[in-house]
Amino acid sequence: MGHKLDRATTGLISLITGAALPGLALAAQPERWELNLQPAVTPVAEKINSFHDLLLVIIITITVFVAGLLVYVMYRFRASANPNPSRTSHNTLIEVLWTVAPIMILVVIAIPSFRLLYFSDKAADAEMTVKVQGYQWYWAYSYPDAGDVTIESRIAARTAAEATDGKIRLLSTDNPMVVPVDTVVRVIVTSDNVIHSWAVPAFGVQKYANPGHANESWFKAEKTGTYYGMCQQICGSDHGFMPVEVKVVSKEEYAAWIAQQKAQAGIPSTTTNVASASAAATAN
Repeated sequence: MGHKLDRATTGLISLITGAALPGLALAAQPERWELNLQPAVTPVAEKINSFHDLLLVIIITITVFVAGLLVYVMYRFRASANPNPSRTSHNTLIEVLWTVAPIMILVVIAIPSFRLLYFSDKAADAEMTVKVQGYQWYWAYSYPDAGDVTIESRIAARTAAEATDGKIRLLSTDNPMVVPVDTVVRVIVTSDNVIHSWAVPAFGVQKYANPGHANESWFKAEKTGTYYGMCQQICGSDHGFMPVEVKVVSKEEYAAWIAQQKAQAGIPSTTTNVASASAAATAN
């Protein structure tokens, strides 16, 4: 009992601390006793959370109604109160209701569902593109807008002993994807071998990486911080060791990071769209 209370207290303290310190850099990852979705940091994730809440209300309403109806029927039509059971076999009104009501509920669910699918499908006005390629068992991120800078991202802490210097077991990587804040990022996902799945819950992004085929998604991270995900498609023996780590930084920090990656790769330095936007923002 003491252990359970301690874990519950720890979870409550973490929740209060997170609410009280909104200015700190976020680190979106699974938490103990987490009951809800991870905090949304993109427009897509916000819409997913809203749709989830709508479904929760609908499901609870249906559950309460059916449970109440079941209790009423058990009491109203119990054997002691109905020694002569009814032989009614059809009721037109009830049959119309139990046909029309589910259809209306499905329509209420379908409209926001399709809107969300179309909204999250492709970026309308992408400011930059990142190509995500899955391998067995790591990710490679290419930046075609920055001279095809490419980094390989592998797990950095398989065991608790390796989870040092701020690393998180099974989530941290040696080279995370880096993107600027408040930027529409088009993500092109593909695979070099088998089917993988690139997913970041806080972004509301989950796309399959199919060999020989490119899938598109997008996100616009509105808060700086570090966000984690995992490959969500069983892809072999090391499937559980294929994390996703994305660092969202300021536009100035991103421009400096890209310049550093170019210098290391021997790519001529050129001004990218995001770098231009950063310079303009600094000038203003």
